[in-house]
Amino acid sequence: MMQDYNGYNPGMFDANEIKKLSQEFENKTPQEIIQWAVTIFWPEIAMSSSFQTQSMPLLHMATRIKHDLPVFFLDTGYHFWETLMFREQISSEWKLNVIDLYRDERWEDFMHHRTRTLPLEDPSLCCFLHKVQPMQKALKDIKAWISGIRRDQTAVRAEANILELQDNGLLKVNPLLNWTKDEVKQYAQENNLPAHPLLEKGYRSVGCAPCTVAIGVNDDERTGRWAGRGKVECGLHTNMFENKDLTNLRSDFTLRLWKKTNHDDTP
Repeated sequence: MMQDYNGYNPGMFDANEIKKLSQEFENKTPQEIIQWAVTIFWPEIAMSSSFQTQSMPLLHMATRIKHDLPVFFLDTGYHFWETLMFREQISSEWKLNVIDLYRDERWEDFMHHRTRTLPLEDPSLCCFLHKVQPMQKALKDIKAWISGIRRDQTAVRAEANILELQDNGLLKVNPLLNWTKDEVKQYAQENNLPAHPLLEKGYRSVGCAPCTVAIGVNDDERTGRWAGRGKVECGLHTNMFENKDLTNLRSDFTLRLWKKTNHDDTP
């Protein structure tokens, strides 16, 4: 049995307590971890979802534990039409509390002539503007963020913990971290969950259209993301997410966004 944390103040958990709990949760079900997080942090808790096939189990679990849990969806402006339609379908059928996140309006002038070219010119900057910054802003007043990353997805995620305390006090909760893709598939089948319409066309991991391609049956599920660009993460689950100062990220980007005179961040 998991300890009863009902009535605990989130501020009571220090780094050592979080580390201890994270180790304890390695042997808990995703549902138990989600229930703990909701009990402790509601209403200052939210989850994020990309609404791709592998995202459905966590979305299903979390919103049945707390039906009105805020679900952040990053509307980058580059999604496949099928993704947007699938998001609308699931949101309506499951009665989800979906909150769309968009890039900061200050970037409109910069993006005016780069909408088509930025994903190819500088995919890391594109992800930072359309995913990292909007999520940073949305989580500013949130104490816990439920994410669907798994250790079997990338080398970076293989090093993650179920509970990760950020420098600003935000607690990242990864309930599916030690699940495999087969377990995700099994849960989806057992619960008759709908699949993203592009799955049958070879898109097993679906991101933005300019940076996602169909893959072979035997390929790793994330092979089609940023194929051939030396990139495997958008930045939401790397050190980039914790860095809010563009001038500290110069080496990560190809394009230069700061003014020549005083290096102030543009726009």
